[in-house]
Amino acid sequence: MTGPRPADYLRLVVMGVSGSGKSTLGAALSERLDLRMVDGDDLHLPESVAKMRSGVALEDADRWPWLDRIGHLLADPEQPSGLVVACSALRRAYRDRIRQQSTAVRFLFLDGSFELIETRLKQRVGHYMRAELLISQFRTLERPGTDENDVLRLSIDQPVAELVEVAVQHLAGLSRPAIHLQTQRVTTP
Repeated sequence: MTGPRPADYLRLVVMGVSGSGKSTLGAALSERLDLRMVDGDDLHLPESVAKMRSGVALEDADRWPWLDRIGHLLADPEQPSGLVVACSALRRAYRDRIRQQSTAVRFLFLDGSFELIETRLKQRVGHYMRAELLISQFRTLERPGTDENDVLRLSIDQPVAELVEVAVQHLAGLSRPAIHLQTQRVTTP
C-alpha cells in the first residue's frame, strides 16, 4: 500500500451510472490501497446481461439477487484487508440492500453530467451497456442525500489520479472513530 487507509477492513463500493468511471476508479484505488477489486458487472446473472445487451433495462427483481451477491462478497471475512467493488447502486434502496449485508461499507459516488457520460459511453467498445440505456439509469438514479454519512461524492470531470487522492485522504480520516464521510464535490481551483 502506498497511501494511508483506516486500520480496519475496507469495504468500498464505487458507484454511479454506467460510463461514470466506476471500474477505472475502482482499479486505481485497488492498486493504490493494495486491495482486491471486483467489477459488479461480473456478478450479474447471464439472463440480466442478455437483457442489457438487447437494450432492456433491468427491473428490481433482476437486481435484488445481484445486490445480495455484492453485499455478501463485501462482508466475506476471506477478504483479509478489504475489497473494492464497482457497482451502480443507483437507488437508496439498492445501497441499503448492500448495507444490510455489509454494515461497514463506504460508497464513492461518481457524479457527472448526462452529456459527459453519454460521450464516454459512445466511445466504449465491447461493453454490454448500450448508450440508449443511460436515460433509464439517470431516471433511476437517486443521488445520495446528506443523511447517507457513508458516501463521498466525487465529480467525474476531475482526473482519476486526483479522485484517488481525495478518496484516500478521506478514507484515512476514517481511522478516527467519531468521523463520518461528508458528502462533497471535488472542484478544480
